[in-house]
Amino acid sequence: MDEAPRARALDPAPLPTDVRRGTGGRGVVGDRACICPRPAQLTDLYEVTMALSYLREGMTAPATFSLSARRLPAQRGFLVAAGLERCLDLLSSFRVEDEDVAAYASALGRPVDDLRALHGLRFTGDVWAVPEGRVIGADEPLLEVTAPLPEAQLVETMLLNATTFATAIAAKAARCVLAARGRPVVDFALRRTHGAQAGIEVARLTAMVGFAGTSNVAAAAAYGLPAVGTMAHSYIEAFGSEQAAFDAFASAHPGPVVLLVDTYDTLAGVRTAARTIRDLGLPRTCGVRLDSGDLAVLARRAREILDAAGLPATRIVVSGGLDELAVDDSSGSVLRSTSSPSAPRSACPPTPLAGHGVQARRARRPGDDEVVRGQGDLARREAGAPEARCTGRAVPARRGPRRCP
Repeated sequence: MDEAPRARALDPAPLPTDVRRGTGGRGVVGDRACICPRPAQLTDLYEVTMALSYLREGMTAPATFSLSARRLPAQRGFLVAAGLERCLDLLSSFRVEDEDVAAYASALGRPVDDLRALHGLRFTGDVWAVPEGRVIGADEPLLEVTAPLPEAQLVETMLLNATTFATAIAAKAARCVLAARGRPVVDFALRRTHGAQAGIEVARLTAMVGFAGTSNVAAAAAYGLPAVGTMAHSYIEAFGSEQAAFDAFASAHPGPVVLLVDTYDTLAGVRTAARTIRDLGLPRTCGVRLDSGDLAVLARRAREILDAAGLPATRIVVSGGLDELAVDDSSGSVLRSTSSPSAPRSACPPTPLAGHGVQARRARRPGDDEVVRGQGDLARREAGAPEARCTGRAVPARRGPRRCP
């Protein structure tokens, strides 16, 4: 059988015509529709209808939208600002073109000419933002946008999308790092994230707050992160014995390896791993991984076995749906940071605050005499291409910069 039929057999069926009907926001690769939305279309429909109404009514005075958390989820003492560079990138390229107007008209079922007033709209406002990685609390602005009211309204959903998920993941990951108390934590979230791009973003965000590495090859290559990984239970089962699997894996991958020991009997697996490390002369900094059972008890027993085998430097890695609430005594962790299950609606419920005709307000909290503000602005190159630059900070007076540990 030649290559062409095989390739055709792997192609998915074309999407139905009604799914592919949209304009502007679709990229097509063969029969596969890839939705790559333009910034101006990354919005909710009601933002479009409100912006159009503002323009028709001549309501174009500056307004401020402030994004903050009204209150923190239960048992959460802080958030970690994230997604802000993405916001600036989106704002710098935001412009309503012909295809965007056509998409609005299609969504509303109205003639294109009815929405012509939106054509050419671009972001001309100012952005004040907390730098990524800064710890913030409830009611502290994460980002403030001051722009003519139609512009500020139309970019609201886009900014919420860029910050809410990122802030939730960064805050969750920071809690995992704190719970690990100095032990290395790695990201293994790609297989469970809500899409490929989310997996790459999780790897970036977790690295930002202190994760030691990621299993995500694409993210490791893109961001220069340490790539980490062990083996699956299916790999062990593919061999005639656990010993054979360990020996084959170690022979194929010289250097420190981490051997998965709980496919059959966990403690017996630790002893088998110890034999492999000793007999093959592997670095003593190899490791064993526990993925099931009472991890705290098993980690202590595994430590005893490894120490008795003359391998005190051999690491113990624990995994298996862990989050910051489940971290226990071990010498390493693979934690769940795919989402924020204890606060699934996001750790950053935003407060969009529109003030028609007002300047950007200084944010105050009870007990603060003043708030020192800097400005994240949109600079422009000589050629006219927008360049996003975040130079500002928002720091409560007398407290100094606060960064995630």
